[in-house]
Amino acid sequence: MAAKPSLGSCPRLLLPLFLLFCLGLVFYSYFKPTLSISSCSEVAESTYEVCIDKCFGVFNKIFNRNVTSISSFNYTQQQIPTTKQILDRDTIILAWTWPFGFRFDEKACGPYFDIEGCRVTDNRLLYGKAHGVMFHHRDLGDDLPNLLSMPRPPHQKWVWMNMESPENSERWTDIDGLFNLTASYRRDSDVWVPYGRILPTSVKNETFKIPPKDKLVCWIVSNWNPHYRRVEYFNELSKHIKIEGYGRHFNRYINDEDYVPTLSSCKFYLSFESSIHEDYVTEKLFNPLISGTVPVVLGPPRENYEEFIPADSFIHVDDFKSPQELAEHLKFLDQNQEVYERYFTWRQAFTAKGSYFGLEHACYICDYIKKHKDYRVFKSLSKWYWG
Repeated sequence: MAAKPSLGSCPRLLLPLFLLFCLGLVFYSYFKPTLSISSCSEVAESTYEVCIDKCFGVFNKIFNRNVTSISSFNYTQQQIPTTKQILDRDTIILAWTWPFGFRFDEKACGPYFDIEGCRVTDNRLLYGKAHGVMFHHRDLGDDLPNLLSMPRPPHQKWVWMNMESPENSERWTDIDGLFNLTASYRRDSDVWVPYGRILPTSVKNETFKIPPKDKLVCWIVSNWNPHYRRVEYFNELSKHIKIEGYGRHFNRYINDEDYVPTLSSCKFYLSFESSIHEDYVTEKLFNPLISGTVPVVLGPPRENYEEFIPADSFIHVDDFKSPQELAEHLKFLDQNQEVYERYFTWRQAFTAKGSYFGLEHACYICDYIKKHKDYRVFKSLSKWYWG
């Protein structure tokens, strides 16, 4: 049986037939039986010019060409894309592993981030076609020796992705020179993806209402290390004010369904980071902001926080000489509702949003690769991240 001709196999007939079809429609529309023979030539000439211009416009739009006349059409098979070529125009990002096992739809970049033309996949059979490969640092593990010797297409970008702090990330010197791009919480990454964002409110005339409160200070924690600064600070703070403790350490586990209601019921939440590094501001900050609770932060300096969130939306432990002084301030706010409510003034124009872990990285990586085709390699990744 003879093979069916593809779109690219008959380019000599395609354009003339396309124009002939257009002219046929115009002839039917314009040349009525009532027209006299003497007027036909005048109408036909002007109509033909308009038709040709429109036909070329439609043809160029469909086939991504710049044809202005039949004579300027260079009949080469490569000029007319096949259906497969049209489908292959998507930028492919290969997730070498799903970060922490979080899977997501390969076409989710458009609906979630308005980034079109991206396809995210974990199918390693597409490795040779992938424009970028996203490697999650935590999942590299035993794969690293293989990656060091694995060939890659010359225009493919390897992207190092990590959202853990340097203290919680194993350091491998072999990664220097292995990756082209970085994607992390750090603002000086090639692809910056914070743990959350403050965005203009999308609903007009919506008045934010502070959720009802029946608890003063809360903290949810599972990773308990007595040498962490946050644990030392908590131990001292709890001597001066009542703190509702949740999580594995306090044997008060909270499921996903109860998480937001519990957070919302607290006037203050201890947004204490496990390690302190520039830009390392995690969901521990953004979750209470989303839930309508004032975060009390322990992490990088206040100036760093203010590069992420409004200055009057949080309380920093460094603003007080001691945990006891902080406790007294929280008690004061508990008794002065009007002053307490000032911490929510920012909600008149803004709202807080969390991140889509893994998916957000892949989509913004795709968007970056689409816009930046130049060569780049990161020679000093270990020094940049671990110092």
